[in-house]
Amino acid sequence: MNKHTLPELGYTYNALEPFIDAKTMEIHHTKHHQAYTDKFNAALEKHEELFDKTALELLTDLNAVPEDIRTAVRNNGGGFLNHSFFWQTLKINNGILPQGLLMTAIEKSFGTFDIFKELFSTSALSHFGSGWTWLVANEVEELSIISLPNQDSPLSLGLKPLLNLDVWEHAYYLNYQNKRADYIAAWWNIINWEQVAKNLI
Repeated sequence: MNKHTLPELGYTYNALEPFIDAKTMEIHHTKHHQAYTDKFNAALEKHEELFDKTALELLTDLNAVPEDIRTAVRNNGGGFLNHSFFWQTLKINNGILPQGLLMTAIEKSFGTFDIFKELFSTSALSHFGSGWTWLVANEVEELSIISLPNQDSPLSLGLKPLLNLDVWEHAYYLNYQNKRADYIAAWWNIINWEQVAKNLI
């Protein structure tokens, strides 16, 4: 039985300072992400054959998940996968902007990078309650910005995730308290655009 395990960050907890502090990263990874991982595994134990599928496969076709664990998979499988995806897109970027095909796609879909940045920030700031804001692509690589509640995944909507921002309060409250706007502004300094470009391919 291939249980899901908490992925490594690939960098130290203080690697994103001063934009995200080490204590927030440690708690977010070892407590919140670990809890989603554990609860995801617990749900799948009721139908052990589902361990043969990846989290991506399960969330892409939630209707194929047995009804008695579907909500748990949606919530905890989503939490497991959304965070795994999020960690990969974080890296201090020193002001470097997207390049190549990614920038072309952004400009084609939004006009300019600055317009995209404003639209994404506004979506994240105005999202009510807990959830994530996403940059996604459809089947013809048209980009759009969506906000989804809780741990819902764009995979369940048939969309390809490129970039996500966690707007649950646990992602920023230690350092930014209730100032979500400051957290969002800081996050633009730690987007790993190289990884986002790979996600588009």
